[in-house]
Amino acid sequence: MQITKITQLVKKEFLLEFRQKASLGGILIYIVSTVFVSALCVKSTIPVYVWNALFWIILLFASVTISTKSFMKEARGMGLFNYLHYSPRSFILSKIIFNMVLMVVISIITLFFYSLFIPQIIGNFTLFFITLVLTSSGFAGVLSLTSAIAAKANNNFSLMSILSFPVLMPLLLISIRLSKQAIDGLSWGVSYNFLLILVALNILVIMLANLLFPYLWND
Repeated sequence: MQITKITQLVKKEFLLEFRQKASLGGILIYIVSTVFVSALCVKSTIPVYVWNALFWIILLFASVTISTKSFMKEARGMGLFNYLHYSPRSFILSKIIFNMVLMVVISIITLFFYSLFIPQIIGNFTLFFITLVLTSSGFAGVLSLTSAIAAKANNNFSLMSILSFPVLMPLLLISIRLSKQAIDGLSWGVSYNFLLILVALNILVIMLANLLFPYLWND
């Protein structure tokens, strides 16, 4: 029963998102323009660590831009409807799943344009791609929860930045290290532990959301 409710809510999120084509188009324009301006500011070839750092900075700000509007779409009347018809766990899980899927798609698009404008040879592309997917989903999970908290604080999204920063930093540091190893083409043996940490962080975020969101829901 709960899976059906989650599916309905995820479907609703996608319908609302694609109905607001200007919002989605604005995100894509932001990504392409940021990558293009970055390409204009750097030389044709840049050090690997600069390429890696710049990529994650662009992706981090794209994640924040996407996640901040996660709960802004919920008007007061819609919030009451959701409160009466859905459980808090179903609601927050649907938000996290939707943001994870959207963020993974956006991150792949970002990587495509970033590699197009600022080429870089990635020695182990599979490892880089897995790191990208796990990090994007982790960003979406953390920012979805902090967005819910910020929405309860009268949409004070400076609070969202303050709350999410300490949680995002370990995730970002591990991702930067893994992506550097992938670019250098290192073997999988040196990366397994870090990949497991990324998976564990994703699971931890979902568990925390299930634990904490019901308190916000009843407020």
